Amino acid sequence: MTNQNIFSLTESVLKSVSAYCSIDGALLRNKVQEAAELMEPALLSALLADNRTKAHFFTDIDGIQVFDKVKFSWVFQNKAFLPDSYTRYKNKIGLVDSTGKFITTKNDVELVFPYKDCVLEGGQTKEDQKRSEIFYNETLAPNRITTLLAPKAFCNAKKYDKDGAHDVTQFSDTDNLIIKGNNLLALSSLLERYRGKVKCIYIDPPYNTGSAATTFAYNNSFNHSTWLTFMKNRLEILKGLLSSDGAIYVQIDYHEAHYLKILLDEVFGIDNFQREIIWRIGWLSGYKTIEKNWIRNHDTILFYSKDKTQLNFIKKYIEKEDFKEITKSDATQYPIEDVWNASEYDDLNSIAIVSFSGETVSKMLSKEDEVKGQKSEKLIKRIIEAHTDENDIVLDCFGGTGTTAAVAMKMNRKVILCEQIDYQTDIITRRLKKVINGDSTGISKAVNWQGGGSFVYCELAKRNQNFVEQIQACKNDTEITAVTRQILASDFISTQIIPSQINVEAQEYRDLCFEDKQKFAMELLDKNQLYINAADLGDTTLPLTKDDITFTKSFYKKGE
Repeated sequence: MTNQNIFSLTESVLKSVSAYCSIDGALLRNKVQEAAELMEPALLSALLADNRTKAHFFTDIDGIQVFDKVKFSWVFQNKAFLPDSYTRYKNKIGLVDSTGKFITTKNDVELVFPYKDCVLEGGQTKEDQKRSEIFYNETLAPNRITTLLAPKAFCNAKKYDKDGAHDVTQFSDTDNLIIKGNNLLALSSLLERYRGKVKCIYIDPPYNTGSAATTFAYNNSFNHSTWLTFMKNRLEILKGLLSSDGAIYVQIDYHEAHYLKILLDEVFGIDNFQREIIWRIGWLSGYKTIEKNWIRNHDTILFYSKDKTQLNFIKKYIEKEDFKEITKSDATQYPIEDVWNASEYDDLNSIAIVSFSGETVSKMLSKEDEVKGQKSEKLIKRIIEAHTDENDIVLDCFGGTGTTAAVAMKMNRKVILCEQIDYQTDIITRRLKKVINGDSTGISKAVNWQGGGSFVYCELAKRNQNFVEQIQACKNDTEITAVTRQILASDFISTQIIPSQINVEAQEYRDLCFEDKQKFAMELLDKNQLYINAADLGDTTLPLTKDDITFTKSFYKKGE
């Protein structure tokens, strides 16, 4: 093959990958060159797909195709390649970024923030808020990340149905699932069974308002870059769980909405952005009205597809019988806009804080429950019915009070819910027991809910997390020193700690205040070993019962 032929062929093959072309179809040299240096799968796949470029740029070694980066670089950087002098000159005219590179050589916008290439466990329980967040860099600590995100073992599995709760050792594809534990680790564990199988994801993550007292007792005061890292880690896994025709909805307020939009563009691709939905929360009343500013009265819901060419969108209308009572109209139905609860036809109010208004979650549970929230069952129903049919899977990894699970079960969808906080998982369990028994709240009347169904509840099996809880429970110096001794004698110490150099009898340790001793004990622990990995089921020293092991094997479809 002549040089000119290989030049033309290479250009043609590279232009078949949209990521390597500008909007006007010109090949992005810098992007291709970077892709070659990083051995990007998209580049290698394109070159391998054509037998001629495969033969030219790859060498067969014992049946394995090895990319000749030097040969490719010679072709790509040759002056005769892409000889259009006008195109080369045109690329020198235009905006540059902060590094001096022309924006025309890029076709993406990337949100850059500290710790972007890191994984943040981001615990949300009270005890996790006591410790500093740990960032593992993807390049510098790949082994730690692998351990952190490895599939976890499960324990305390129970199945709830109309006859109550039963111990269970088997898990089925037809089961609804509630997982208690850190949602990053729960999501990474779900990948093995549910990759590409979830049709609809709705999440209502911490809004990062900076407030210590927050709606669901989540750690809602992350600093900005930490919050972005927290979300990026979870969104990347959620994308893997989503089916090719699926959709994800992320609800947020003004504190992070604009940064989240760019982050979602990066994770899902800007072409998969579908709509920015504005949800007018409700009517103004109470303390909100006294603020000396425009009164905030909406949330933003960002809607993305996994693959816009395959998106399953089931268009719905507001029917006349569902129009607001104040509406007088001859219309029989009204198409749903991307501004919800703002038209005279659309009655999608939020539920009142604490009382839950007509949905009466508080009344479903007990008078002592201080249940707070504002997402109505009708809101979740609108999202779920736009993308799913019966028996499709819906996922919410910020379980809260269980609204997504309640709606999904009433609509005969399968649901996966993750929640870490004890108080919330207790509310979720009790709420769903009411759903099984045929509660009449929320959307029950609209979908003619008569009760039924079941769900499996299980927990991520704790390892170091048990020590975390012991540390939190300590009330005095004697107790925290005793726990510290146990940690030093265990195998759960961070690899950065040398136990022989730590002496709790030393005066410098005794001089620490109680709170500093708690902090010190927490820092001794290896934070990526908070939960038991499923790969360690054979370790007889771990606190797992025979039923725990059997259930875990069933979940991951591993034989006895």
